[in-house]
Amino acid sequence: MFWRLIPLLTTTGKLQMAIDEWLLHQHLQEKIPPTLRFYTWQPVTISLGYHQKSYPEYWQNLTWQDTPVDIVRRPTGGRAVLHQGDLTYSLITSGLSRRPIESYQAICEFLIRGWRSLGLEVSYGSAGRGYIKNPNCFGTSTTADLILPNGKKFIGSAQLRKKGAILQHGSMILAPDIDFFRYVFNSEVFPGVSDFSTSFLSTNNMGENLINQIIEALIIAASEYFKIQLITEPLSDKEWQEIHNFANTNKTEQPIL
Repeated sequence: MFWRLIPLLTTTGKLQMAIDEWLLHQHLQEKIPPTLRFYTWQPVTISLGYHQKSYPEYWQNLTWQDTPVDIVRRPTGGRAVLHQGDLTYSLITSGLSRRPIESYQAICEFLIRGWRSLGLEVSYGSAGRGYIKNPNCFGTSTTADLILPNGKKFIGSAQLRKKGAILQHGSMILAPDIDFFRYVFNSEVFPGVSDFSTSFLSTNNMGENLINQIIEALIIAASEYFKIQLITEPLSDKEWQEIHNFANTNKTEQPIL
């Protein structure tokens, strides 16, 4: 079986969400095969879950390195995620279980295997009390999330399901600025980066080489686990035009006060 692999993209949160949702629509129309991609966010962005009703007013005035922080809405559920020092994966496929937890775990297995090959053991979390009331996605974990042995959340994932097709994307916390995270969420509950940074990240900077190393390990794990061949195919000029049109007409990215 052949899946599409879209090379690493760095762009705005609005465009990243438009790409993910557009790919899901294309897959539903059988125009593209199952697709895997990885991306980072520029500028720093807070993404809100589709059903998240509110967020702190001061988020409207946040800046990171003198650049305003974007706020966008994901097409998927869950709570707010601060995309700074993270790497996001996105997978669009179909034919998985209709039970959400089973489909989450069917997809997340490649993440577990990929990170294990890098020397990091992660496992599924358990539903935390007060999850719905917590604006911070990484403040609690669910059975759809991946945590470190110390219980800290490391990867948070969310889904959009349409007519048997699934978009699942998630943030992998690599090298966040803890002070900024503390300020944004007014919280002492941090993502599970500390233990990881003292091992794998301690000898690497949050740069292109590290990102490529992680992506390569996850691509190998996905190929082996799903028993597929990933064919690298960047977005074409025509696809980019369709995505821009989709982003300009779609309301998903509009935040709410």
